Amino acid sequence: MPVPEPAVAVGEDPRSYARLMSAVYDATMAGARAPARPRSVIGDSWQRMKAKGINPDKHTPPVVEAGAIDALRRESGLMAVLDEVSRGLESLVADGDNILVVADAQGRVLWRTGSPQVLSNADRLGFVEGAHWGESAVGTNAIGTALASHRAVQVFCAEHYLRSHHPWTCAGAPIRDPRTGQVLGVVDVSGPAATVHPTTVALVDVVARLAESHLREQHDRTLNRLRTVAAPILARIGAPALAVDTEGWVAAVDSLPLHNRILLPEELAPGRAWVPPLGMCDIELLPGGWLVRVAGEDVEASDLRVTLDLTGSPVLEMAGQFGSWRHDISLRHAEILLILARHPEGRSAPALAADLYGDPTRVVTVRAEMSRLRKQFTGIVAGRPYRFVDTATVVVRYPEDPADLLAPSTAPAVRQARVAPSPGSVLPPGVVPFTGGRREQ
Repeated sequence: MPVPEPAVAVGEDPRSYARLMSAVYDATMAGARAPARPRSVIGDSWQRMKAKGINPDKHTPPVVEAGAIDALRRESGLMAVLDEVSRGLESLVADGDNILVVADAQGRVLWRTGSPQVLSNADRLGFVEGAHWGESAVGTNAIGTALASHRAVQVFCAEHYLRSHHPWTCAGAPIRDPRTGQVLGVVDVSGPAATVHPTTVALVDVVARLAESHLREQHDRTLNRLRTVAAPILARIGAPALAVDTEGWVAAVDSLPLHNRILLPEELAPGRAWVPPLGMCDIELLPGGWLVRVAGEDVEASDLRVTLDLTGSPVLEMAGQFGSWRHDISLRHAEILLILARHPEGRSAPALAADLYGDPTRVVTVRAEMSRLRKQFTGIVAGRPYRFVDTATVVVRYPEDPADLLAPSTAPAVRQARVAPSPGSVLPPGVVPFTGGRREQ
């Protein structure tokens, strides 16, 4: 991996370098002979910007809708390293001169932190959460250029392609997925040009590497937990099978060639599916992943039984052909699953918003909640509309006293369920009125 190159070398006068770069920039943009060459990473970036026809004097970064930022954050794979990044770079933002930013693999700003003054200065540049800070949006800068060059970069003063950015210095380093090597995003520290320091880019790069180590350790812990559950199940099956996490990384295998990862279908649910390179397989849900068993011609694919136990603290039970598991769930997830169990035909996002909040316009909040639930319990809930998958038999266990049904909940649908356990009728406590994908026989 290339060693990060600071914009201003140790012992070099930043003011002299700034004056030189300003002259180099002006000459380059005017097509004249420059007094010196910019660093290669900067010169290459300027050439890319000129080829794309980006105007160095006027270019406004596009900003995603506010409601989309939460989804981008969840999809980025970076939420798990925010604390690691913040701790590692807190010394650079503690004095109030710098802003700490984390952007995704496209350069969109997902999180930022800093003093009110430096955030206000960033606002004037459009350096806000949701803004696109890739090279194609704002020219040469530490976020976009780190993504383009796949290396840590410090961009100082007139090294920025946009003139409006010349009062700034920034240092960014890519964070890679340790499993695949693909870039997940960039950590960046930006501030007034006067705050430039040769060690900043090296520190930012070290923190990015620490974040990658944290992701690797987290993945190892996830696979170890899955392996603990899956090992006795694989031993009991006595047939070719393996256990994988939700992205297909293999935790345990029995009677099959070793694989690091298998390609799972995009819309995976319990049942039978074609899984390369294994062929037709029977799929069962595991806590945190899947049991993938090579299908025999004489074996029927098994169905999933889901039990929502609301007799006390909410618990979700899942039972397949080879085992069963219990999971404590949050109040919000219990509310959603109860609503879906009572409406086997499914619920749209506006309908769920009315069920949960009494406000059908809160669809962004509902979609965020459903994204979290579907990620935690992959393969149980389908979308468009939201509903339990057809292969699942769903049972609800109610408390003896209907008033105790999810007692802390204020959701309108739950308050209604306390009065009428089944839509259109009042049933005795404990009776199971509805099932999800199919009715309980």
